[in-house]
Amino acid sequence: MTVRLHDSATREVRDLVPRQPGRVGIYLCGATVQGAPHIGHLRSVIAFDILVRWLRRSGLEVTLVRNVTDIDDKIFTKSADAGVPWWAWAHRFERAFNAAYDALGVLPPTYEPRATGHIPEMVELIARLIERGHAYASAEGNVYFAVSSWGKYGVLTRQLLENLSAEEDDASDKRDPRDFALWKAAKSTDPDGAAWATPWGRGRPGWHLECSAMARKYLGEGFDIHGGGIDLRFPHHENELAQSTAAGWDFTQLWMHNAWVTVGGEKMSKSLGNSLTADAVLERTTPVVLRYALGAVHYRSTLEFTDATLAETAAAWERISQFVTRAGERAGVATAEEVATAELPEDFAEALDDDLNVSAALAVVHEHVRLGNTALAQPAGRADAEVGAQVLAVRAMLAVLGLDPLAAPWAGDAASDGGTKDALAVLVDAVLADRAQARAEKDFARADTLRDRLAEAGIVVEDSPDGVRWTVKGATSGR
Repeated sequence: MTVRLHDSATREVRDLVPRQPGRVGIYLCGATVQGAPHIGHLRSVIAFDILVRWLRRSGLEVTLVRNVTDIDDKIFTKSADAGVPWWAWAHRFERAFNAAYDALGVLPPTYEPRATGHIPEMVELIARLIERGHAYASAEGNVYFAVSSWGKYGVLTRQLLENLSAEEDDASDKRDPRDFALWKAAKSTDPDGAAWATPWGRGRPGWHLECSAMARKYLGEGFDIHGGGIDLRFPHHENELAQSTAAGWDFTQLWMHNAWVTVGGEKMSKSLGNSLTADAVLERTTPVVLRYALGAVHYRSTLEFTDATLAETAAAWERISQFVTRAGERAGVATAEEVATAELPEDFAEALDDDLNVSAALAVVHEHVRLGNTALAQPAGRADAEVGAQVLAVRAMLAVLGLDPLAAPWAGDAASDGGTKDALAVLVDAVLADRAQARAEKDFARADTLRDRLAEAGIVVEDSPDGVRWTVKGATSGR
């Protein structure tokens, strides 16, 4: 089955037909590094991480470009308030974003260009637009895109030019209040090092310009998918599309936009005071549970984020991870190569081919976990082959979603506590030995008390035909 994706421009689900057979180029609008990453940022990155993983699992070579906007008015304001250079502020939060991506198991992009590293490409694009009659320089040294010069302006969001209002900057040197800035003339209030020399005077790039220039540099004049949050459709992506196509480039074949994360029914925003930073949420849950929660809902559906969301996800993850651990003990642990090449259940593949329907794909995962647990309920030696087949299928599916409990970074987390884990095992095993003796003496009240103490400490004890095993609640390993 062909991968089919919803195109925000046509508002239809379309076949993905790569420009170059076997290769897919994706440009994803990344972070403006003005502050700490929140779960809205992370949702977008995880959605496209799953897309990249699925396309690669489907045999395609994927080039992912995810930019960093490291120069912006908000960066200037916040760095000034903090009393640090603007570039140092941007670098600090670029590192914070990358730390959050790494914590949630997001694969690195093929290229991660910064806006400030691509000024020559932006100047070249501006000159091209001026030459073609789609941009003009003002007496003040600003350069604007003339929206009335491009008859296709508004095609992405299906808006008519006559119905559009002025850009928010309300600059007085525009020919048309709806024109948008390609280049901003340097101001006396701008910080040091935030301006570059150009034929139109010293200044810095407009926000929309950078993505067009960087997409062309790394993906060429035409590529396959442009992605980002739905809030970027207008004006950012509309302006990108206008300036790129007015320059004579094909730009993207297909637009993908993920929906918002809401908190209390309202879109996350700092102005509402309900932004949940990655660090704050990770104080309440584990990275793998947060990744699961942010990726489980279809990328085009709004995700309402609550404590109940995390609790439900933690329970689902525990069912999956405990099955994988127990099945590995029974049937052995497959290698990474075996997992990567295992045949995927047909209904799982169909779900992801159908506009990346992760929620339906996860339903298939849970069904195979159920089948695997049924096989595990039989005595050792019986149904071991079925256990092995089911756990291999589950891990292969989870790998596509970035959730394989026995792969990095989750396996590394489970093994990284070294001596602490060994010390815990000694203590738990000692309590379990006392419990076994109490049961042998038919002192069931004491046996229950010992089990309850372990439960209070987050240790889950399971009695099975194969003996007693324990796990740390929410973890992927135990004995």
